[in-house]
Amino acid sequence: MGDVGAPMPGELRVERADLAAHIQGLPGPRALIAITGAPGAGKSHLARELASALQARHPGGTAIVQMDAFHYDDTILQARGLQHRKGAPETFDVAGLAHLLGRLSAEAPEDIAIPVFDRTLELSRAGAAIVPAKARYILIEGNYLLLTRATWRDLARFFDLSIRLDTPEPLRRTRLHRRWQNQNLAGDEIARRIDTNDLPNGRIVAQESRAADLLVHDPG
Repeated sequence: MGDVGAPMPGELRVERADLAAHIQGLPGPRALIAITGAPGAGKSHLARELASALQARHPGGTAIVQMDAFHYDDTILQARGLQHRKGAPETFDVAGLAHLLGRLSAEAPEDIAIPVFDRTLELSRAGAAIVPAKARYILIEGNYLLLTRATWRDLARFFDLSIRLDTPEPLRRTRLHRRWQNQNLAGDEIARRIDTNDLPNGRIVAQESRAADLLVHDPG
């Protein structure tokens, strides 16, 4: 997969404004939609944008699930020598995410509590949000949802639709710099995180992910 450019074989390039209509056309009482892309691509913003559009027509019928909520805690990352790679594929509880997706796809009649990643604290909060039983559309956003590596590749079976957000690296760098600035990190630490972790993780997404159903370009 290239960083920015033409669709992969099997992907359909669509306008951002048309995404909600594609989602509303999905059959069945519940649909799980993957929103993927590199760090800084704008996945969280797109998920909130789509949720707002879908809620307007189906009040209470949309929920957002964050892949980032399945980060291992810093204490585990430190014990495994992975703190400096936080955000890389090996720093996530993939099995935990798969278990939740299985529960959500089973259309359970009860509300389901889900974790939420708190960026201000850089940690996950268990049971911090609820996916209501009546939810029609579940938007799952994260970097590695279509990754072809072992364990990660098993996630694709849960998705009724997948969307790849294609964003130029210079724009992603700017967004990532702003993200770390908002956490009051020093300039040299921001540069280290972006150049040795965030952007390399984006290249993993670009090189090791399967094609999505829909491709959306974000020029900024």
